[in-house]
Amino acid sequence: MLNNVPSFLAEVATSFSRQELLKITLGNKRVKTADLKNIFIKPVKIKNADKLSFTYRNPTQDIFKNYDLQEGLALLDKMLQTDFFNADLFTTTQDHHLAMDKKGAVKIITRPASLSATASTGLHDKQKKRIVNAAAAGYLQQLGITTAEGVVKKDMQDKFKQINRYVEIIEGIIKDTKLGESITVADMGSGKGYLTFALYDYLVNNLKLDATVTGVELREDLVNKCNQVAKQCGYNKLQFEKGSIEEAVIPSIDMLIALHACDTATDDAIFKGIQSDAAIIICAPCCHKQIRKQMAPENELKSITKHGILLERQAEIVTDSIRSLILEAHGYKTKVFEFIATEHTPKNVLIVGIKANKTEASRKESLEKVEGLKKLFNIKNHYLETLFS
Repeated sequence: MLNNVPSFLAEVATSFSRQELLKITLGNKRVKTADLKNIFIKPVKIKNADKLSFTYRNPTQDIFKNYDLQEGLALLDKMLQTDFFNADLFTTTQDHHLAMDKKGAVKIITRPASLSATASTGLHDKQKKRIVNAAAAGYLQQLGITTAEGVVKKDMQDKFKQINRYVEIIEGIIKDTKLGESITVADMGSGKGYLTFALYDYLVNNLKLDATVTGVELREDLVNKCNQVAKQCGYNKLQFEKGSIEEAVIPSIDMLIALHACDTATDDAIFKGIQSDAAIIICAPCCHKQIRKQMAPENELKSITKHGILLERQAEIVTDSIRSLILEAHGYKTKVFEFIATEHTPKNVLIVGIKANKTEASRKESLEKVEGLKKLFNIKNHYLETLFS
């Protein structure tokens, strides 16, 4: 029988240890003028450890912090004494509503469970099973993809699909590659970090690898934000550094990733990966200006390239074909395929290079094919090949 705050906290601890806890909400603030409106709490798994994730709901922004059970219970107790009159505990078996008056009198009402595990996470029984669990991946909430309850926001559905597709691709690539239990990864042009966090979480918490991941990003505000989130999530070997792809100094690594690096920045990334002897190079090119400006075929292809939109598409195909061939010339087996359906993003081509034992003859053949394409389209040079000269 719950009749006071200690018994309420004990029920929180019990439901947490039994993995029956769905969520906790704190409301009815004691000081009506206080900025903090509500607190939402849910269980999450971070670095294979169970935590309590607190979302502090403020007028202008939400603040997210994760705590061990005992830290969370102590903070919950304090908040009920100083900040809020009400608390609701939702478990898979029961709901408990706690109400406290200004004199400190406590009333607790217990009812049958109103939420199921699937309802609390916003998942449907028939929904496609995804590698990334929206409710359990704490970084998604802190990056603004999910709500405090672990539900993917409506305007973030496409991004969440992209993240899952990305992890699925990584899963398939790693299965075909011999990597040790300790790996290093460089993510060039990491941006807001959505995919960088997903990759780190998958490598560490799904595959149980000792992974060190570094995101390189030119915008300092994004670097600072991502480092803050990494620290809050307990991702000790995930870090972000300010810098450009062209100027970044990369030691020997196992995997290099560059997603949507603009124009020749993709070539800089591929070059860095080859120089660093990366076992895996993954690129999603964006813009293809360098080749498009040069293309001036003197043959039947004129009929295609005289139309702007067709010239643009042809430039994309030729640029990425040459990139693939140059990778092959440096000992990589390549794949070029759709990253994610075009209704989610138009930037949907992925070039993957996996280190292989290529013969000298096959490498030479790849370079000959590069020369053939350049001659066919009257191209003087591809930026990537100039980096090796």
